[in-house]
Amino acid sequence: MFARVTIVQIKKDQVDAAIKLYKKSVLPVAKAQKGFRGAQLLTAPSGKGMFITFWRSLDNAIDNEQSGYYQEQLAKFKDLFEEPPMQEGYKVPLHV
Repeated sequence: MFARVTIVQIKKDQVDAAIKLYKKSVLPVAKAQKGFRGAQLLTAPSGKGMFITFWRSLDNAIDNEQSGYYQEQLAKFKDLFEEPPMQEGYKVPLHV
């Protein structure tokens, strides 16, 4: 399994709006993506957040990005972010 972690800084007064947008607009589309295995959204009172998606393989995550899906989803949040997001990837040796 592979995890794509997108680290964001959400405007403090927009955290609830970002959560709502993620639930209503991102998750339904994510579930239809090839190799998608789940998602987590972490937020801090400071507005820092992590969008974590889990993929069957690194190849699935790469294919997902190359399809334009990832960029389309990030674009939905452009007015809610204080700065451009950063992305990291991780192998998931344990997931319970």
